[in-house]
Amino acid sequence: MELDPRRIHARVIKTNTAGASQYRFQLNNLITLYFKSHLVAEAVHVFQQIPSPNVVSWTSLISGHSNTHFGLSYFVSMLRHPILPNQHYSVSAALRASAELASLEQCRVVHAHSIVNGLDSNVIVGTALVDGYGKCGMVDEGRLVFDQLLSILNLIGWNAMLSSYAQQGDKDSVTELFSIMEYRGLVPDQYSFLSVMTAFCNAGLADETERWFRKMELEYKLEPWIEHYTCLVGALGRAGKLEEAKKIAFTMPIHKPDAAIWRALLSTSAHHGNIEMAKEMSQKLQELDPQDDSAYVIAANAFSGAGKLEDVQEVRKLMKDRRVKKEGGLSWIEVCGQVHVFLAGDRRHEKTEEIYAKLAELMEKISKLGYVPVWDEMLHEVGKGEKREALWHHSEKLAVAFGLVSGAAPPGKTVRIVKNLRICKDCHEAFKYISRVVERRVKYNLFSLSTFISGSRSGSDGITEGGNKGNY
Repeated sequence: MELDPRRIHARVIKTNTAGASQYRFQLNNLITLYFKSHLVAEAVHVFQQIPSPNVVSWTSLISGHSNTHFGLSYFVSMLRHPILPNQHYSVSAALRASAELASLEQCRVVHAHSIVNGLDSNVIVGTALVDGYGKCGMVDEGRLVFDQLLSILNLIGWNAMLSSYAQQGDKDSVTELFSIMEYRGLVPDQYSFLSVMTAFCNAGLADETERWFRKMELEYKLEPWIEHYTCLVGALGRAGKLEEAKKIAFTMPIHKPDAAIWRALLSTSAHHGNIEMAKEMSQKLQELDPQDDSAYVIAANAFSGAGKLEDVQEVRKLMKDRRVKKEGGLSWIEVCGQVHVFLAGDRRHEKTEEIYAKLAELMEKISKLGYVPVWDEMLHEVGKGEKREALWHHSEKLAVAFGLVSGAAPPGKTVRIVKNLRICKDCHEAFKYISRVVERRVKYNLFSLSTFISGSRSGSDGITEGGNKGNY
């Protein structure tokens, strides 16, 4: 039974006989409860009622906004107040907010603040820095922080570094660090193994992913979580071992398949063109959560790629009847500390004309280099001209074009974008050529990380929980 923060709030107000310190303690807890219930406005209102917010009050407010730029704004507001004790908790929360948005510049700003105030040697702040830089795709910077704090970091800090390597599919670094961790006497836990498995999964090595799963289970006697099974199922499915992946999903001890398991099977079966399995997994996912848009969108993309237009129409009708809304694809890029967000075909930006002109120029140049559009995820009944325009104007391409127009990355540097959904096949292909044309790295963060350096791929995109929702 979930707690109703409104009822608790009313009781606190009605029976408020506590002193100022106890009352503040109660309100701090209320802020957290409101955020957990997704009642953001109410949480902020409670914070505003606290006469003298302490570091716990500020940290609760910042943490509750960790997936928006408001978290960082509140952190800046906190700094305008008299210096609070135990500020490392708030710094850690601000770093989490930066990491969730993959906001590298903000992460560096908070890092600088921690250095100036002598907080960078704190284990909590250090771990958050490693995690933050890793999620921003700057693993080398995270490793510098990690090495400086090596003597004081606990297993959580080591796991943060392992996770950073795992996101890039850097299997060599993750296994090397795992060995060093054991040599130094730290005992790996399920999080440690999940990072190693994720690294091999993202590197496309199903057999090694399974080997580490068995190693955790048999040698270390650690009980696998549902996340380990999801990773293994995704790795096997990505390798084309669909029946083996399906068998594991259906025979897991203790755990019942959740949405992530069905989504992994749906994504991989769709990727390999196994339409019957994709249909089955789509139905499983719909049974579990009829409002999960990926259950319909991934299946529709698979049907479209196979030319099964009647099935596509059936899925569309089902979505309409059930009032399922497809999550929109968003891409954003950070320029001079400001985040610019784009939708597919977006024309709201003040530099729209320059963006579209640059994009047209890029597409013309990469076509001459050998780029061929990937139509797999486009509906068959759409005309070729419409298909081409739709592909050209994907949100991630617009973000990259703006990054170039704005001068955010000089030649030899990196154009960094973030996307809320997995990148489509065509953008994935186009970026390889664009990186050659503009002589810059094109790097994107999402569920996993992929980098193209002068047209050569570094890292791997992997099969992610979200799957490829494409352009339905």
